Amino acid sequence: MQKNILITGANGQLGSEIRRIADNYKSTFRFFFTDVAELDITEQQAIDGYLKENNIDYIVNCAAYTAVDKAEDDSDLCYKINRDAVANIASAAASNDVKVIHISTDYVYDGTASKPYIETDKVNPQSVYGKSKLEGEDALLKICPQSIIIRTAWLYSIFGNNFVKTMIRLGRERDTLNVVADQTGAPTNAADLADTIMKILVYSESNKFESGIYHYSNEGVTNWYDFTLAIHKDAGITTCKVSPITTDQYPAKATRPKYSVLDKSKIKATFGISIPKWEDSLNICVRELLSI
Repeated sequence: MQKNILITGANGQLGSEIRRIADNYKSTFRFFFTDVAELDITEQQAIDGYLKENNIDYIVNCAAYTAVDKAEDDSDLCYKINRDAVANIASAAASNDVKVIHISTDYVYDGTASKPYIETDKVNPQSVYGKSKLEGEDALLKICPQSIIIRTAWLYSIFGNNFVKTMIRLGRERDTLNVVADQTGAPTNAADLADTIMKILVYSESNKFESGIYHYSNEGVTNWYDFTLAIHKDAGITTCKVSPITTDQYPAKATRPKYSVLDKSKIKATFGISIPKWEDSLNICVRELLSI
């Protein structure tokens, strides 16, 4: 018998990637893809009604306010989506016995570490975006402890607006580019995260729902400057000179974590998944972008 999965924020990068692979799982799961037009997650009664009406078993919450700099001036809306809506989902899920997988971020850390963050490391967000995401995590675990939180970082895909697509566009438009080289992390192809989420759901059906916080990004470590060089190489861009700069030389409203490499040992061990290297996943994405 099929289980029913609600995907919120389905028009974003991650939701779109889950939609792409949904047919591979149609014997096990029935998918309900919603964005704000179909379901307003800032209204708890709307979520509650939707869960009841469609007999939902799992929610994968991909909805988020992710405009990091804009959030500094638009904190009310940021908190409404990243904290209050998550609390609404949690309340509706708890009262309807629905399990939740929620996507969070490396921005919950302050970025002062020198080794990859594990899930139990101290959180200390430095931006409105990071604080709103952490408060969303806290609300979810308080109201609906039977939840999985996946913290990810540097997300990109063939969908929506993201760093990879921006660097390809700018690389074609400009002769020179300055890119920050002193922020260290690991990019994440949303297609890989979507695949992992589905593996977790399959695992949950045949084993048990292993609630808790997990980290996921592609394997390896880089910085934005080297990431850009790799993007341009894969895209065959040779006419744009990319120069490294420091964070201080690129003023931004919101503070970014200087170091946000995530340790993925827990998610790999719990669900038996392997994670591709960031270089390989980038290459796949860029090749697809070039063919569109």
